[in-house]
Amino acid sequence: MSDTLLAPADDALRVQRSALAAAYHERSKHRLERYANGPETLDWDAQPDPFRRYRGAPLQPLPLLAQDPATPWDALHRPGAVAAQPFSLASLGALFELSLALAAWKQAGPDRWSVRINPSSGNLHPTEGWLLCQGVPGLADGVHHYAPHEHALELRAALPASPAPTSPRVFVAQSSIAWREAWKYGERALRYCLLDAGHAAGALAYAAALQGWQLQPCPVAAADLAAWLGLDRDMDFPGGAECEEPELLFELRPPDTAAAPLPGDWLSQPLWQGQANRLDAHPMYRWPVIDQTLEATRPTAGAATAEAPLPQATTVPPQAAPEPAASLIRRRRSAQRFDAQARLDRTALWPLLQALLPGRLPFSALPEADHVHVLLFAHRVDGLAPGAYLLPRSEAGATLLRRQLPVSLDWAPVAEAPADLPLWRLAANPALAGTLRTLNCHQALGSDAILGLALLAEFQPLPTPWAYRERLMEAGLLGQALYLQAEAMSLAGTGIGCFFDDALHQLIGLTPTAAPQAALQSVYHFTIGRALTDSRIATTAPYAHLPAWPERLADTSRSPA
Repeated sequence: MSDTLLAPADDALRVQRSALAAAYHERSKHRLERYANGPETLDWDAQPDPFRRYRGAPLQPLPLLAQDPATPWDALHRPGAVAAQPFSLASLGALFELSLALAAWKQAGPDRWSVRINPSSGNLHPTEGWLLCQGVPGLADGVHHYAPHEHALELRAALPASPAPTSPRVFVAQSSIAWREAWKYGERALRYCLLDAGHAAGALAYAAALQGWQLQPCPVAAADLAAWLGLDRDMDFPGGAECEEPELLFELRPPDTAAAPLPGDWLSQPLWQGQANRLDAHPMYRWPVIDQTLEATRPTAGAATAEAPLPQATTVPPQAAPEPAASLIRRRRSAQRFDAQARLDRTALWPLLQALLPGRLPFSALPEADHVHVLLFAHRVDGLAPGAYLLPRSEAGATLLRRQLPVSLDWAPVAEAPADLPLWRLAANPALAGTLRTLNCHQALGSDAILGLALLAEFQPLPTPWAYRERLMEAGLLGQALYLQAEAMSLAGTGIGCFFDDALHQLIGLTPTAAPQAALQSVYHFTIGRALTDSRIATTAPYAHLPAWPERLADTSRSPA
């Protein structure tokens, strides 16, 4: 979003709010000498309820797919390759089933838990999904909350009877419940909420592409989105029920169709119903800095004045992947352990990196999603020396990186890389395993991976206060692309939110960040390798608890959690 969204008179407030965001980021860093403020103990028997419900809101079950679309993975990346489906209960059910629904149930001994299609730090899932629609056959006009456990829509607000629009109007939205993450991670939790919002936006973009739709971001003021979703109705969050933060709004649009009016233009006189359940009746800690940062970074009224055009893909898929996209989407898991001996040929690395370039799915899900750049640690890549490499994702980003990183680095172009892949070698490091383990909070997921990645965000000065949210969401969007591209390569990925921020900066020579004006910040780490299966964990189908769940999806052969 452009800096011009705030009037000149608001400049001082904008600077103050941006400074609050930067101060939060500095405060929530993990450091080699100490971790960010978090709970000293966890009561796992009192973990917050993973499912938000609005009791009293009518429930509309969504149909489950009888058969997954056969669309191959690479077809999703070719504009026009997938025919647009009409908006219906079935097609919207497929959208949610392949984006925000349950993916499986896991069990180890007496413990049983669900995992979902969209990734989440700690499997805590702060992101809630919404549907706002008018004129869709089989669905009431109004505002619906998606209930993943039931794979159903809760009608939060019905619209009075009115003539049907010429064509359906369909929007999806996201909100976040920060307490789901803060319960476990303390002050750093807001970062994870924003990364997860990016994951979920990516998941929706891929699922929409499977229906032949585009996911058009709609910049909107937080206060407006809260009103449209009923999140500002305190009476609907009784007894200490955790509030939800409005995050993102998208229009679902078939290609080459005009934009529909925003929901505020037709969501008049809604009839609200339902009250939120309380997720944690006995919270042990409070983290007020999260609420302060959320307030500081909310998009203001000016955000509703700019709608970014839909970016178009500029390249064809880097390699043919005949496997159905839905299969990759369903089986995505965060690897818990990696085979420390696995290797990758460098020719297989190029498609992975090409999938991160702007102008491709899923990056149209956010406006201007080219402000986060990729620092690659090639660990066990045949034909590529172990060490650090850099992939700028824009020309402006490349200039910034050259200006901020030391000239003493190698800065050697990787001649073997494809012409459209601006990959630079920064430094060799034959002892990379120990470095990656240390940087990633001493986790073996760093040392045992084939690849490690750190995502560097253009950070200071932030053009708007809400750009802080956008940077982390963009990093989560990149994480979603990495997850699915790894699956397409028969590998697995793991997003890592626990890393030592400034230790990474110092390793590559970034300006020390004690003064919060550093131009780049590491906001997300990711590792890719060959996952090891834990045979102690049993896997069962996600919706076996619902009637008529297709037996074909009861396959338990894949079990990384």
